[in-house]
Amino acid sequence: MQCSQRIRSYSMTCCLLAIVALLPATLARAVELTEAEATLVAKTNEMRARHGLPPLMVSAQLMESARKHAIWMASQGSLTHTSEAVAENIAWGQADATDAVESWMNSSGHRANILNSQYTEIGVAGYFVRGRRIYWCQQFRN
Repeated sequence: MQCSQRIRSYSMTCCLLAIVALLPATLARAVELTEAEATLVAKTNEMRARHGLPPLMVSAQLMESARKHAIWMASQGSLTHTSEAVAENIAWGQADATDAVESWMNSSGHRANILNSQYTEIGVAGYFVRGRRIYWCQQFRN
């Protein structure tokens, strides 16, 4: 292989690696996230990375489901799991998304969802009710 061909091949490989590295962030942008939602996803993926796990991809379908469920919980004033066929972490009252993820990581069942190597997708929501609490929801699937 000539030098110019090797350089082109190397450049192409580097370019592809850069694209693959950006995929989770790119997919997260495909669904418009609030600041709190983006933080939930980032903090969750940070916890996964600390344990050698790949990042979760944001799923438009799971985002819609998590948002609807957080709104439902807030409207009912109830912390109740969804009937959808997904793994789910829910919480209320944490001041922000970072606190919500920290709470989940301190609970064995919630931590197991976040660190489940079988899950590849995530949807999240944080819904604030004026004068009340923030209702948090994470949903996972493979």
